[in-house]
Amino acid sequence: MKRILLISGLILLLVGAGIAFTIYQKMMTVVTTPTPSSTILFVHDDATLDEVIDSLMANQQIQHEDRFRWTAEKMGYDRESIKPGRYVIVHPATSRQLVSLLRSGRQTPLNVTIQNVRTIHQLCGRVAAKLAFDSLSLATFIETNFDTLAGTNPNTRLTRFIPNTYEFYWTVTPEDFCKRMLKEYDRFWTEENSAKAQSLGLSREEVYTLASIIEKETNYNAEKPRMAGVYLNRISSGIPLQADPTVVFALGDFEIRRVLYGHLQVDSPYNTYKYPGLPPGPIFMPGVASINAVLNKEDHDYIFFCARPLDEGPGHAFAKTLSAHNVNAARYQRWLDRQGIR
Repeated sequence: MKRILLISGLILLLVGAGIAFTIYQKMMTVVTTPTPSSTILFVHDDATLDEVIDSLMANQQIQHEDRFRWTAEKMGYDRESIKPGRYVIVHPATSRQLVSLLRSGRQTPLNVTIQNVRTIHQLCGRVAAKLAFDSLSLATFIETNFDTLAGTNPNTRLTRFIPNTYEFYWTVTPEDFCKRMLKEYDRFWTEENSAKAQSLGLSREEVYTLASIIEKETNYNAEKPRMAGVYLNRISSGIPLQADPTVVFALGDFEIRRVLYGHLQVDSPYNTYKYPGLPPGPIFMPGVASINAVLNKEDHDYIFFCARPLDEGPGHAFAKTLSAHNVNAARYQRWLDRQGIR
């Protein structure tokens, strides 16, 4: 009897060891591919286990589908526990480590750079290309909710987006994205910056709008404070800004290389040749250098500027009188003609 019990115990031990080995083999051995060192898996909302596995296999992120599936089922990684997200998978990883990561919902944030856009709709497209929501969802939220949330109107919505690179989770909602951007807007507008705007007699929206014009006038940061001074001198003197980029914006033809007299006749509040003062809103998302140029504008008596021929160096030629400006403008026009720019 003792012998039978001993043999039975030994069999059970061996069976248990076999089961333990199977569990270890399936859960604790590496299932990810040897290279590269890390990969990214996107799990979409309402994804099934089969869809997750299909993505892992299609992207060649795992090499033992059966082991991963077995572990996922044993660890309860089913439809209810599948969390959408952007997951960075560090190789090598066991099936248990991989399932634990996906069950936890521990996403790795990604960088979203916001810059160089003309309109809110263009901004929505750029942002949606990096995040889970689509551009229509973001555009719809902004169209229906943003003005109440931000205190804006359709012309000034862009002013609430300060260009920079920000970290977001891939699954951020349109609402949370906008709320985050409003926090960054408040962070930029410190007491010091707000006081500078007030000393210029400008609202935050007007600072941003003027900065947007400067952004399209020049890429040369060194001259931006001087250019800001010109525009502010014109505003204080009641002289129209006569900024060519506002005419291009009014026309909606962003391929125009040379603004001609006929272009200046467009009837739009954005045409600063026809309407004095600043346009109703920004014509572009300005860089921080342009915004700071307005806040720290150069004090001078310049009223005019025009582009200078490229062979004369970067930037613009500035003038205090119309006669001096006309000389600068004629020189630039001759250069344009020589280049064949019409």
